Amino acid sequence: MNYLKILLFIFLIITSCKIKEKKEKEIGTVNSPKKEFVIAFGSCNNQNLPNNLWKEIKKNNPDVWIWGGDIIYTDTEDMDYMKQNYQKQKNNADYSDFIKNIDVLATWDDHDYGVNDGGAEYSKKAEAQQLFLDFFDIPATDKRRKQEGVYYAKDYTIGNENIKAIILDTRYFRTSLTPDTKTGKRFKPNKYGEGTMLGETQWNWLKDQLKNSKASYNIIVSSIQFLSCEHGFETWGNMPHEVDKLETILKETNAKNTIIISGDRHISEISKKEVEGLSYPLIDFTSSGLTHAYTSYKGEPNKYRVSNVVPKKSFGLLQFDFENNNVIMKIIGENNITYQTYTQRYHK
Repeated sequence: MNYLKILLFIFLIITSCKIKEKKEKEIGTVNSPKKEFVIAFGSCNNQNLPNNLWKEIKKNNPDVWIWGGDIIYTDTEDMDYMKQNYQKQKNNADYSDFIKNIDVLATWDDHDYGVNDGGAEYSKKAEAQQLFLDFFDIPATDKRRKQEGVYYAKDYTIGNENIKAIILDTRYFRTSLTPDTKTGKRFKPNKYGEGTMLGETQWNWLKDQLKNSKASYNIIVSSIQFLSCEHGFETWGNMPHEVDKLETILKETNAKNTIIISGDRHISEISKKEVEGLSYPLIDFTSSGLTHAYTSYKGEPNKYRVSNVVPKKSFGLLQFDFENNNVIMKIIGENNITYQTYTQRYHK
């Protein structure tokens, strides 16, 4: 009888350790009583081009790195070719050194998904998802291995503060867009109510994440721009009802101080919108690209823009100043040059 009790005791200890390990993977804890927390992020990284920014990003001592999509460029249905391209990026010396001691979160965009401007129609999306997860050494037990789409959330506790990162998948479920055959732009908005950006399951998940969030700041990662909607490329504005839906959810859930970060465009800029019924301004901070940029950029409309456009290789920085309730947003490029700085004060 005593022998059975001992076995039961050992089993409970092992089970408890596994549960604790799972929770630690989902909740990042910074033990020191820090007054600041730094998130670096970026997108549009071609594995065949020089990766010159990893050392510059490292100089800023970020606590977290977030991939905003286009980790590699591999438009293909050949999964062996895609795997080779991921491996090439993984073997990059500067990148592998950078990620040694930093937490890494990620979503994908079209070129690592496998097809330019691609969405739900892509026939290899399930296989591509597994290769994406392989790149980050995601274990077989992780829920993303079994779910459709790479969406995910993680909480970071810094002393008495909490930041929630909500990683969206704007590819796996996104239905078709409407080509613009008259103005020369690539796309025009769908008829109001037609199409989905996230799909029903992911929308329900997102609403739950925001509703249950206790975070002082909620960071939503979208591979494509949310606010800028007049340029004719991919944007949430191509489905205006989905823009309204997210803004409504932010109001209904009372999620605090939500900031959207995005990529895709090969330019970097900061956009800001006063949403009626929302107690803080909604910011969309776009950072793109890491290895190449829209150097021939000559201007485009964006009624929400509050920064200059940076058409140069760059990355984004979010510096959380908890003492003063400020978030300092920086667009930084080669030689660690800061191109733009924008500070937003929030209320807790």
